[in-house]
Amino acid sequence: MTGFPLTRRDLLRRGGLLGLAVTAGGMLTACGGGDPAPAAAGGKPGGVLRVGATGGGAKDTLDPHNPVTYPDQARCLNLYEPLFTRNAKYEIEPLLGESLTPSADAKVWTLKIRSGLTFHNGKTVDADDVIFSLRRILDPKQPGIGATGLAMIDGGALKRVDATTVEIPLKYAYSVLDDQLAQYMMGIVPVGFDLTKPVGTGPFAFKDFAAGGRSTFTRFDNYWRDKALPDELVIIDFPDDTAKVNALLSGQIDCLDNLPTSQMDVVKAAGAQVLISETASWTPFTMRVDSAPFDDVRVRQAFRLIVDRPQMVAQALNGQGRIGNDMYAPFDPAYASELPQRHQDLDQAKSLLKSAGHESMTVELVTSSGIGSGAVEAAQLFAEQAKGAGVTVQIRNTDSATFYGKDYLSWPFAQDYWFTRSYLPQVANGSLSTSSFNETHWNDPGFVDLIGRAQRELDKGKRTDLLKQAQKIEYDTGGHIIWGFKNQVDAYSAKVTGFVPDRNMPLSSYGFRSVSVST
Repeated sequence: MTGFPLTRRDLLRRGGLLGLAVTAGGMLTACGGGDPAPAAAGGKPGGVLRVGATGGGAKDTLDPHNPVTYPDQARCLNLYEPLFTRNAKYEIEPLLGESLTPSADAKVWTLKIRSGLTFHNGKTVDADDVIFSLRRILDPKQPGIGATGLAMIDGGALKRVDATTVEIPLKYAYSVLDDQLAQYMMGIVPVGFDLTKPVGTGPFAFKDFAAGGRSTFTRFDNYWRDKALPDELVIIDFPDDTAKVNALLSGQIDCLDNLPTSQMDVVKAAGAQVLISETASWTPFTMRVDSAPFDDVRVRQAFRLIVDRPQMVAQALNGQGRIGNDMYAPFDPAYASELPQRHQDLDQAKSLLKSAGHESMTVELVTSSGIGSGAVEAAQLFAEQAKGAGVTVQIRNTDSATFYGKDYLSWPFAQDYWFTRSYLPQVANGSLSTSSFNETHWNDPGFVDLIGRAQRELDKGKRTDLLKQAQKIEYDTGGHIIWGFKNQVDAYSAKVTGFVPDRNMPLSSYGFRSVSVST
């Protein structure tokens, strides 16, 4: 899955990040223009960049508004671009958008888009395309995965002011619209977009695509920033980690995402490079709160106490991460760091399970290497830890196509992956009944009320207080076991340059534009 962080977004790389300023009137605006990106400007152009992406399968898509797996995200971030983005430091930056200005009550926002932008088919990007894209995401008959995050927008009332200006009326005041528009699944497409002939503004244009296999893209020479360095981009699905690593070592691919941390030394010894980024990405255990035995909060609390978090980080991630406290969005200024750190307490876990009538229980835990590095290892380690509380965990290790198939989001006890996001975008993507990826089926009325009030609250201090109250509810009764935040570990061959650490997504947020491949 996911991660508002959100997250799914194209990275403005190595000094090519657009300056951002917030004016006294609250306007988000770009400072300066052009694209000085030294990575793109100084690298060697030409060649073919072959990327190994984790997972994928028959349900792969090029839909900019419905990317689910790593290969989907890698493709979409190079074909399409949103209005705003987050840079490598996780700061919001303008992209296709130039500024976003709220009214005094934050119920109407005025968006200015850059002039001179061109789609792959030669059409100039204008206000009508932005309106079409937002309405496509919000389409109630076939909503995009970002629809919940944009639920405050009155799609029918979107107004073209002029060729580069859009008035965005909201159904209610909303304080962080820029963050929602910076999610990677918010790509702008032309009016009449045809998924069989996908057109965007990204650095690469569509050439061919085979679900579950490979897809090819060519450099877009009329790209609005510095042109991509590779002549061609090939993204290849790898449901199997061993095959993915072997492909890098044998020279069949040039880079890969989600390197198993156990293979770091092997890759280095072969002369390849390892890219490590400290992120707020997480691979939780997900407990369906509406399905036995997890419909009993005591069972959920017990399972959170079963986890030995330092051991998880040390063994499942080989030390490439840090412990979590069952709460996401640690980079958010409103993160509830004051909540007591949970530690393994098997005696208390046993007591809770006994009181819930599950003194001795067996559960199935569904996992897959397609979830990302460390997922299967974490599942196996949890099964060992659970024995100490009298719980038998039966591991069901599926392939990526099965995990993300018809039963995805329905497993009673499973795992998932999420990228770095701030709290409200993450909630919109995964913690509301209307969320596209509510894998725990969480729907607490008190929590929903607090989130609604926080979304409408324009005073940052008051909003932070509401968000901390909401986090306390999730901390006490939620369905996620967030045992840690993992470093993003990727790898690339010695003939590749241009990747930089990034707090958002794998392989510099799949920013292949600035990557050079020597031949």
